[in-house]
Amino acid sequence: MKKLVYYVASTLDGYIAGPAGQYDFFTATDHFPYLIEKFPETFPAPARAHFEISAANTRFDTVIMGRGTYEPGLKVGLTSPYPQLRQIVISSSLSAEIDPSVEFISSDPLKKVQELKQEEGMDIWLCGGGKLAQQLLPEIDELILKLNPIVIGNGIPLFSGQFQVKPFRLISSRSFESGVMILQYHKF
Repeated sequence: MKKLVYYVASTLDGYIAGPAGQYDFFTATDHFPYLIEKFPETFPAPARAHFEISAANTRFDTVIMGRGTYEPGLKVGLTSPYPQLRQIVISSSLSAEIDPSVEFISSDPLKKVQELKQEEGMDIWLCGGGKLAQQLLPEIDELILKLNPIVIGNGIPLFSGQFQVKPFRLISSRSFESGVMILQYHKF
């Protein structure tokens, strides 16, 4: 069975983006060779071209994201940010007319993920954002955090919603010269 993996960059204080969705403060790059080796499919098309990434998918065949995660690319004309993956956007305001290679779901993301998990293939990458992660928390099997050694004080939290306790167990960690740590957790 496929797993849902929340793979995302975070600050020390638990934010995945700034208050206006900004993420340009994630400036460390010394961990990129590791990410390119382990998760080449998680780089969007422009970054794949820039870093000359041609490797096949190693972990994921599907990416699911909320509207807030999808829109920054859309604003610069990037309608299919991850053409190497099946792309699913959860949004009640965006439509399939934007790009036929992207599937837009307007309701019940939990049901959609449960259906995806029953399919054959590689794992499902939950790309963001915090509200969607909170909705999908019951189905998240693994967290992979790219923990950056910065504090921003306010922004879009890793999980955003009602109080809910779900334990995870650290299974691996890797640190880099910049202070970035890749932390991998499995659900209990």
